[in-house]
Order: sequence, then C-alpha cells, then structure tokens
Amino acid sequence: DVTEIEEKEAQAKQEEQIMKEQELSNLLHEKRYLKALGLAISLDRPHTVLTVVKAILKEPEGRRHLEENIARLRKDQKEAVLAFLVTWNTNSRNCHEAQAVMETLLKHEAPDSLLQFSGIKSAVESLLPYT
Repeated sequence: DVTEIEEKEAQAKQEEQIMKEQELSNLLHEKRYLKALGLAISLDRPHTVLTVVKAILKEPEGRRHLEENIARLRKDQKEAVLAFLVTWNTNSRNCHEAQAVMETLLKHEAPDSLLQFSGIKSAVESLLPYT
C-alpha cells in the first residue's frame, strides 16, 4: 500500500507551494521584482506575473525598471511572459501592461532571436487583432 507515501508527497508539494507563495509575497513587498518575476513564471502564474508588472510600472521610472527586469530574464522566461501577455492583451484592463512588456521585448530582442521563441507565430497571430 503506497497511499501513505503518496499522501506525504502531496503534503510536501503543498507545503513547498505555500513556501514559494510566501517568498513571492515577500519579494513583492521588498520590491525585488526580478526575483519575483522569475518565481511567478516558474510557478506558472500569469496573473501573478501581471501583478508584478503592474507593481513595476507604478514605480517612478517604471518603464525603465520594466525594461531592465524583462531584459534580464532568461529566454525560456521571456517565452513564458510572451505567452502570458497574449492573454493579457485581450482584456482592456490589462492591455496597457501587455503592450509595455511587448514593447520591451521588441526593443531588446533581435528579430532573429524573437523568431527562435517557441510559439512566436501563434503569439503574433493572436496579438495582431488586439494591438
């Protein structure tokens, strides 16, 4: 019977999730946005990533800080953010943040680099009607 082992594993995963969410909350409070973005992306939480982007944009010099933070993300993280912003862009409440992130990606990534992103074709097709 492996029920007890599975329950312990599930409980450990749940505890780890709670710890990561607490860490994310602390990072936002401390205004450590790059780490907060990375953690939210790794947790696959598009709404949390959007919350971090909004917090960055509320800061003085928010656009510049957003550019600095997005530029420092790894390629896989940028791909995830691109996928998230496609969804954000369809909602009028979040479209400005999506456009700011998209502008940053377009400014700081070479066209050849953007073409290497997974899902770039479908992302562009989805962004065009709303942009």
